[in-house]
Amino acid sequence: MTPEEVGERMIALLTAAEPETPDEGEITAGVSGGGPGHERAVVDVPAARWWVALEAARDPGALGCDFFDWLSAVDELDEGFMIVAHLWSSRRRHGVLLRARLDRENPVVESVVDLFPGAAWHERETHEMFGIGFARHPDLRPLLLPPGFEGNPLRKEFVLASRVAKAWPGAKEPGESEAGTAKRAPMRPPGVPDPNEWGPMKGKVPPPATPARPARAPRERPAPPAAAPGTDGEGA
Repeated sequence: MTPEEVGERMIALLTAAEPETPDEGEITAGVSGGGPGHERAVVDVPAARWWVALEAARDPGALGCDFFDWLSAVDELDEGFMIVAHLWSSRRRHGVLLRARLDRENPVVESVVDLFPGAAWHERETHEMFGIGFARHPDLRPLLLPPGFEGNPLRKEFVLASRVAKAWPGAKEPGESEAGTAKRAPMRPPGVPDPNEWGPMKGKVPPPATPARPARAPRERPAPPAAAPGTDGEGA
């Protein structure tokens, strides 16, 4: 099946099983980029239909996507979070990207561990890194971060405090040295606050020094060329 056919089939399966309701939102399908042989059907479903959508994609009598590839999320700030899962059919050789948008204030979606046991690790990581809840997950304990860690590192508002407390080893600009010219103010990557506004040096960091420009010596205008001997400087 082509990506377009996979998307159309997913919409037909979901709308036939349970028609859309205005409160849940619509189901749409598109095709990802990637070039010939790498495109995927991309199906957006309401968060309330997340588990149903993955069950429909797995159904051997429909798409037969029996292989769970991966699951993660994207922080879209004011628009909430986008949870994404990729499934693959090992027999029919086609895949589908399923997506659902979650509310930022209460990002919760139903776990699919009962459909794909391999999703347990992915849901634990996504819960830990983004703070997204997975209802009915049997064990959402921390997976990667140390005990007692506070916050969700992959949320865009998460502050990279270590970059404020300790200077980055590669802070030098190319061509600069300890005895060279004054360094330009370093650019801060996303998530790194101004150390003068947040952290232990708040209000104590002086503004970056502006390199002084050396005074230019006045340029002397060259003297006009002298006239040749025996002439008065006028043309013949």
